[in-house]
Amino acid sequence: MRFLFLNFFLISFLLVLTTPALQAKKVYRADVVIYGGTSAAVIAAVEVARSGKSVIMVSPDVHLGGLSSGGLGFTDTGDKSVIGGLAREFYHRIYIHYQKQKAWKWQKKSDYGNRGQGTPAMDGDERTMWIFEPHVAEQVFEDFISENHIRVLRDEWLDRESGLVKKDARIQSFKTLSGKTFEGKMFIDATYEGDLMAAAAVSYHVGREANSVYGEEWNGVQVGTLHHHHWFNTAISPYRIPGDPSSGVLPRISVEPPGNKGEGDHRIQAYCFRMCLSNHPENRVSFSKPQGYDADQYALLLRVFDAGWRETFNKFDPVPNRKTDSNNHGPFSTDNIGMNYDYPEASYERRRSIVAEHEQYQRGLMYFLANDERVPREVRREMQQWGLARDEFIDNDHWPRQLYIREARRMVGLEVMTEHEVLGAREVNNSIGMGSYALDSHNVQRYITPEGYVQNEGDIGVKPKTPYRISYGAIVPKKQECENLLVPVCVSSSHTAFGSIRMEPVFMILAQSAAAAAVLAITNKQAVQEIDYPALRRSLEQGGQRLEWILDN
Repeated sequence: MRFLFLNFFLISFLLVLTTPALQAKKVYRADVVIYGGTSAAVIAAVEVARSGKSVIMVSPDVHLGGLSSGGLGFTDTGDKSVIGGLAREFYHRIYIHYQKQKAWKWQKKSDYGNRGQGTPAMDGDERTMWIFEPHVAEQVFEDFISENHIRVLRDEWLDRESGLVKKDARIQSFKTLSGKTFEGKMFIDATYEGDLMAAAAVSYHVGREANSVYGEEWNGVQVGTLHHHHWFNTAISPYRIPGDPSSGVLPRISVEPPGNKGEGDHRIQAYCFRMCLSNHPENRVSFSKPQGYDADQYALLLRVFDAGWRETFNKFDPVPNRKTDSNNHGPFSTDNIGMNYDYPEASYERRRSIVAEHEQYQRGLMYFLANDERVPREVRREMQQWGLARDEFIDNDHWPRQLYIREARRMVGLEVMTEHEVLGAREVNNSIGMGSYALDSHNVQRYITPEGYVQNEGDIGVKPKTPYRISYGAIVPKKQECENLLVPVCVSSSHTAFGSIRMEPVFMILAQSAAAAAVLAITNKQAVQEIDYPALRRSLEQGGQRLEWILDN
């Protein structure tokens, strides 16, 4: 009896120790703690692990990869020659996957058009592939995690109000809402929102700077600027009764003044979901009417059609297996213009409501295009051939899990990248990687012109003449603010420069460089602002990073 009692006591004691309440209070320690579940977070973790330091990924997301596994499969490559290191390894692994016959379930490989964004989708000479299905990208990220034995804690959300402990300009630890504590020597914020950076009281900016702040041309309010065809090229009335202001304004049009050209404001690029659609009858889920559907929300689109516009399917960019990466295109499309201004600073609850509103809007738009009899017949019939891909995002009703956060907070760090650096007017030293994409901002508002017509504002597209270097100072806070944090996603840049830097391959490039810098700072017991750049450069070059354009002099 005594033996049985002791065993019962021991088992009961062990059960108490393993209760969720006590487990939640566990302290996790690593040399480098990465907050985020994006492609940048995974790449940073791989770099740390391969460098021999311990690493923990604390991910708010259950599924890893951010936009790269969330529907953005038609990669914004820019000049692919400057994409190196672990980013290039990612695209190489994508290539290897699509060399297998079993990868082509819904389409013959020979029938795939091999069209990429400025480059062939499959580059046999380089053994890279730049276009892919969401689930394929997610598997590559999961392979990175398992092969490198990286510890990932998922569905863990930073306690943004009181969870971060900082002493003498160094982060000591942070807590998540579940009660877990994470301690590290170095920290990397690899989120799209910059929540860890903000909690650490690092300076940042939200919205567009005035052109006068950095002496730029393309920042601030851009009334009169019409790029990318995402604008109204004919005179369309914003009023319910055309030409009659007293009749009220159609939905999705602001009645606020747009501001003066070049002025700064609080507005940010529009968000959307990058939908993965299919036109294969066996892999297509027809668009259903979302809860709260209101056809009136799309009344302005009917006027666009009435004016003769017929470019609905121009950004149904093909990815393998008869699927798409569907992006915004045209004056009224998937971009939910003006409905995200408070997202960067919003509470988690408010962010969830913004994401839900975007989903309702975009699901409703697809249903509208496929079913509303007022939509031109040829558009409606074509849209009925499409639907959500049945074999993607299967635990989320086939809808992308990640909203395209094109822009949120941007750090104001040791150095600020501006359009001068991106367009080659100003030299960049201490390169940690390169970008090459255009200054690319989607619209930020839809307003009424003085003439009484509707217009979109904020869309720009200015291409650099050559690829450009990105400075180490752009991922590092000011030393007095934080000595052990690196920020490879919400980088220190102006609104216009971020429009180019914000591409997924560049985030991966900067994440590898941030991780290498963190390892070097730990090894030499230095602040991130004190590391020896030549030593960092050697490490990056050994890791395959491309720090100079081949024609640079």
